[in-house]
This record gives sequence, structure tokens and C-alpha cells, in this order.
Amino acid sequence: MENPAETYDYIVVGSGAGGGPLAANLAVRGFRVLLIEAGSDPESYNYQVPTFHGLASEEKEMSWNFFVHHYGSDEKRDPKYVNDQGGVLYPRAGTLGGCTAHNAMITIVPHDSDWDYIAHRINDESWHADNMWKYWKRLERCQYRRPPPPGEHDPSGHGYDGWLGTSKVDPRIAFGDRNVAAVVLHSLFRAGRRFWYRGFIRRFLRWLHTDDDPNDERNRAAFEGVTTTIPLATTKGKRNGSREFVRSVMAKYPDRLILKMRNLATRVILDDDRRAVGVECWEGSDLYRAGPNAAEPPKYEKKTYRCTREVILAGGAFNTPQLLMLSGIGPKEHLEDPKIGIKCLVDRPGVGSNLQDRYEVGVVSKMKHPYSMLEGATFKPPLPGAAPDPAFEEWRRGKGVYTSNGAMAAMILKSDHSKPDPDLFIFALPGNFHGYFPGYSELIVTRNTALTWAIIKAHTNNTAGTVRLKSKNPLDPPDIDFHYFEDGNDAAGEDLAAVVKAVKFVRSMNAGNHEIASEILPGADVGDDGLAKWIRDNAWGHHASCSCRIGRADDPNAVVDGRFRVIGTKGLRIVDASIFPRIPGFFIVTPIYMISEKAADVIVEDAQYGPA
Repeated sequence: MENPAETYDYIVVGSGAGGGPLAANLAVRGFRVLLIEAGSDPESYNYQVPTFHGLASEEKEMSWNFFVHHYGSDEKRDPKYVNDQGGVLYPRAGTLGGCTAHNAMITIVPHDSDWDYIAHRINDESWHADNMWKYWKRLERCQYRRPPPPGEHDPSGHGYDGWLGTSKVDPRIAFGDRNVAAVVLHSLFRAGRRFWYRGFIRRFLRWLHTDDDPNDERNRAAFEGVTTTIPLATTKGKRNGSREFVRSVMAKYPDRLILKMRNLATRVILDDDRRAVGVECWEGSDLYRAGPNAAEPPKYEKKTYRCTREVILAGGAFNTPQLLMLSGIGPKEHLEDPKIGIKCLVDRPGVGSNLQDRYEVGVVSKMKHPYSMLEGATFKPPLPGAAPDPAFEEWRRGKGVYTSNGAMAAMILKSDHSKPDPDLFIFALPGNFHGYFPGYSELIVTRNTALTWAIIKAHTNNTAGTVRLKSKNPLDPPDIDFHYFEDGNDAAGEDLAAVVKAVKFVRSMNAGNHEIASEILPGADVGDDGLAKWIRDNAWGHHASCSCRIGRADDPNAVVDGRFRVIGTKGLRIVDASIFPRIPGFFIVTPIYMISEKAADVIVEDAQYGPA
């Protein structure tokens, strides 16, 4: 059903790190914007409490569970493979705020090289790192450093007036526990020798001035070392992100920013000139079959929303290419395959290709003694009518272990000294975390006697992942295959070698630690010669990106140009993780926030010349 009164300047599909801030920024600048979100907004304690992020990712009211392929034969390799789902769990969020509603909130700017690579690739200096840093400063509201006096230069490069509050993990929470202090400091000391013996004076001065803050502008030159400054997207001990920005702008400009939740976008409407003029949706609760509460048969009402300027897609690396293909934009051979049966309107082979992710593994140890800092903590919200645990009461006062995401300390390093940027992020957290599988969050909450060093391999080389339609039914999640390691195109095996080095490094840190009773994973039965196989079988990721990559208009595999416009169409843009040509930084959310700010500038600038 189409309501003539429901016409907008812009329609933004998806309220995550790209779409939510973009819709809010466009409304602030005077445009009438419709923000379409397939999910709802439960605003539960699992959302609010930082340490409950695992529970948030499995909360049925806001989770979308994709089951993806790591290899062509996952069932023979990955112990996390779920037979009746035909894949490995990949948690996504179908809720206001998108994946900012369940992520671990770590907020670290990407490397300069990530932006410079794009600038060089498309010959557009506006993507250069020196320019992109202004967007970080504009969006951040740093709460863990004192802002400079008015008119005085701040060498840290932080922002203090933006919409995203950032705090840091309070190291006193962890290091006030004698057992934690003993095990982590032992590891950091052994790791620190790798860094401090090289350039001791330089590193000491950097720590003195910057607190080893990875978001300090003075650390832009390939920060490498040990840090307890782990920036989080929290304010007064509560999660904040896209959702809060959207809600605040809606309250201030209710006639400009209109939110339609429980609306699943099913097709972008293109006119005869290939101009996007609107979006078709199915309105109803729990429609998409990635949701654990998906209704069968689905109950929905068809809706049509029109815009006078542009449609902007921000559904993420899985759903944006899916929506493009459902709209007839994508690889012609795939769309017009009789199994799919969609007429191809714009042949863009790059839609759904180039899918990338990081590789992650967890080295898990059993502790000899429980953590005193976790005494009495259930890591669950109180049941109705029940008294909360002591840690929850402390969280209500903005203090204590629940104000943290669990990270206690981190190391940022290069897997090889010849690399221009660090590519390994290794951080400690209490508990047993070794990937995603149904019920994994219940295992995480049994934190009291386990320690995980989580390893993230950034700047991966594999670009062979794909997103393809399973059918033309918009309720069906797409087929997703990451083609890990040797299944992909990292012919030299650099990624696997880097993760092997990282696991060996963590093992060397743990060696001789009297607080560790034994290694749970990889386990004593996995020697150094067996690490490569163990990693291939157990690695996972959760930063899917790059499936609609940016490029020049003459690049047949590019999907968007340097102004976010979908090549071959008019009035259609993409602003989300899918546009990156290669996966940026260590954590994907911050670069998405930054491109969202840039997109707002670009769209407003283009608006003076009429629709794109």
C-alpha cells in the first residue's frame, strides 16, 4: 500500500553504524528523512550493560542468526558447524542500531593506510587519512581525556563535542584482583620485552604523553605495543551508539527524522531511467528468516515509500548486496539463473563479491584460582521480581565490572617486522571465548576460572568471499561463503602464518605463569606443528565487509564510486561496511562511523545540484 503523504527527501535502509548516523545527520541539516529498520527496539539490559554484549548477540528479540560457510565442507572441519542449519553461526542484529546494539563496543580508529589506499585506488584525495581524521574528531565525545581549554590546540586529536561517547576500560577493575594482576602482568611483562628493549626512551615518552591510547593522533604512525587503554563506546557505564543518536535527533526534529521499524525492505524501486525513487517493504514483526523468532507463515502488509532525492542502503555486508540483487542490480548470470529468476536491470558483477573478514582465534587457559573481582556476579540481568546481583547494583551507579566489556589489556603488534602497519590485536578477557555457536553466550558467562587471549588478524589477504541469493524470496537469508585460507586467494598463506605466530606468541607469554593450571585451547595435545590445522578448523570472524566495494566507474567489479553512488544507477548510494575495498583497521565499526560522517557531507554537497 502506498500513502501519497509518505514522501521523503531521502530514504535510508538500515539503522546501524552507517545508516543511523547518516539519517540523523541529514535530518539535522534540514532534510526530511525516512529511516527503515527491519527490527524493533527492545532496549533491554542486555543492550545497556556493556559486559552483557554476548547475551545481547543471542537475545531473540534483536538477533539475526546467519549460518555461513567457512569452507566448502565445513561439516568436516569446524566443530562449531551446526548440522541442521548447514553452517557456522554468524551473529548479526535486526534491531534499532544494527550491530552497534550487540558488539563489544571497542572503538579504535583504522590505520592511515586504510584511507590512503582508497584515495589512491579512486584518485580522490578527500579519502586521504589527513582528511578522514576530521570525521573522527567530529563524531567523538571523548570522556576519558580532559578537553583542552577553549582556543588551545589538543595534540591528541580527540573530539569532545560529537554524538558518540567514548570511555576506556578502567584498569583498576581488573588489576585490583590479585589473581588477574598476577596472570596479566606476567604475560604483559614477557610480551613487553619484545617492545621495550627496542626504542625504550621513545616508547616511554609516548606512554607518558599519550597513555598508549590507540586513538591518540600522536600514535597514528603504526602504534605497536602493550596498552590498557581500550576505548569503548560507552557513557556512564552504558552502551551508546547509533541508536542514541537517532533517538536524540527524532526527539529534537520529529517532523524531519521518521523511523519505520518492523519494515523489511524487499526492493529498491527504479524508474525507466534506472533512478531510485523509493523502496518497497513488508511491514510485520519477525519476518526475516535469520531471526530466531521468525513467524511461519509470515504475516505482513506491503508498503511503498517514495523519495524525491535519493535512496541510501546501509544494511551491511550481507543484506545490502542481497537487497541490490533482489532489485535487479548485480551479476547478471546469477540473477537470471533459472533457480533465482530475477531480471537483471543493472549488471554489476561486483555485487556480493570481494567479501572479507578478519581471522580470530582464542587461546583459552584454566586458572588455578577464581577471580575475586567476579565474586557474586551472575553476568545476567535480574529476573522480574528478583534482587539483582551486587555487580548489577554497582553498574546502576556507573561503576564496577559490568561497566566493562571484559577486556583487561591488549597488545598491538606486527606479525612480521616488514609490514607497514600492525596486523595483530591480542586482548585478555576473563572466561572461555572461542567463537560463535548457538548458546555460546552462556559459556562466556561462566567466566570465573578461565582466561582467554583473543587474537584478531587484521589486514587479511583473502578477498574470495561471496554473498549470493538463495532464492528471490526476500525473507530467505542469502548464501554466504567466506572461502577461508586455502579455499580463498591468499596463495602465499600469509594470513595463516600470522595467526600461527600469534598463537605461539600467546603461549610464550603464558609459559611459566603460576596462576595458569592448564591450557584448554588449543590444548596440550596440539603442538606447534599442529597449530596450522587447529587454526584452519577453529578460526572465525565477525567483521564482514567489502561485498560492494568502492572503485572507479571503469572498474567492472566496483559497485560504488567515491561519492557512494551505485554505478549504473541514479539516486542510489551505499553507506556501510560493504563499500570498503579491503577490510580496514582492527574493528570495523569506527571506520563505518567515519564514512557515515563523510557521506553526510557528500550528500548535502550534492543536494545543491539536485538528486544524484
